[in-house]
Amino acid sequence: MTIQRIAVLGGGAWGTALAQTCARAGRNVTLWEFDADHAEHLAKNRESRFLPGVKLDDSIKVTRALGEAARNDAILLVVPAQAMRSVVKSLAQTMPAQTPLIACAKGIEHGTQKFMSEVIAECAPNAVPAILSGPSFAADVARGLPTAVTIAAGDADIAEALAQAMNSGTFRPYHSTDVRGVEIGGAVKNVLAIASGIVTGRGLGASASAALTTRGFAEMVRFAKAFGAQPETLTGLSGLGDLILTCSSPQSRNFSFGVALGKGSAPDGKLAEGAFTAPVLLEMAHAKDVDMPISAAVAGILAKKLSVDEAIESLLTRPIKAEE
Repeated sequence: MTIQRIAVLGGGAWGTALAQTCARAGRNVTLWEFDADHAEHLAKNRESRFLPGVKLDDSIKVTRALGEAARNDAILLVVPAQAMRSVVKSLAQTMPAQTPLIACAKGIEHGTQKFMSEVIAECAPNAVPAILSGPSFAADVARGLPTAVTIAAGDADIAEALAQAMNSGTFRPYHSTDVRGVEIGGAVKNVLAIASGIVTGRGLGASASAALTTRGFAEMVRFAKAFGAQPETLTGLSGLGDLILTCSSPQSRNFSFGVALGKGSAPDGKLAEGAFTAPVLLEMAHAKDVDMPISAAVAGILAKKLSVDEAIESLLTRPIKAEE
């Protein structure tokens, strides 16, 4: 499978960064943006409002025509998880069959409890669902700093072709067929990053942060096993790698969101996918009888059922047991 023409849907920081890296990899790139004002800004100023100072490669074409974006060899869906369904439904009307649709959002759909690959399969049954995830900040990728991620598709040849197409030298994708494992890692780590931010914001120390990240990883693995993922996927870039990054850096929106909660101040209003994912993650865990106390504490804080101090106490007073 040859992939030369790539469309990127979403002109925010991450969409801009991925468009840049695809252009560096020598692909023909179309960048689609829904918002008319921002699309005009992208086309005129050649940079995203959400990633100032990073100029778009001259070869990147900016468009608001979804039909134009649909006529590409592969399409990166860089839209929020809760908007994925509406975008894919619109895209499916003009998209050629067997086009790889790569979800770059890290979340689970509310109401349906569906993963992003399931949303794609349902709304565009003739497409090839794929997922891109891993330890990556938009600013680093856009500036060409070394980054490694995972791209997963059910077909190994397609996964490899996508990885080859996006390999720009400094942006190194590894390929996998464990779609479920890759998307679970991305979704769960957002919730755990909020928890880590709360610990930092509360000033509980580096030892507490390390303990939370480690036990949070155990939760991630338990959840992944329950939903049919391969455990080894979670020890890779899209699981442990992404968890380490987002649980330790203020560049992470979820971590920063948690820091604000820990300090008792209002979050800055930027999108934190973990805040949307936490309640549905907990519902799914309960349905499979998966114990996820850290995720439950985050969901309780977000729902205002627990104060930060009550949530911390609930974790510290859990029964002593063997580590698993």
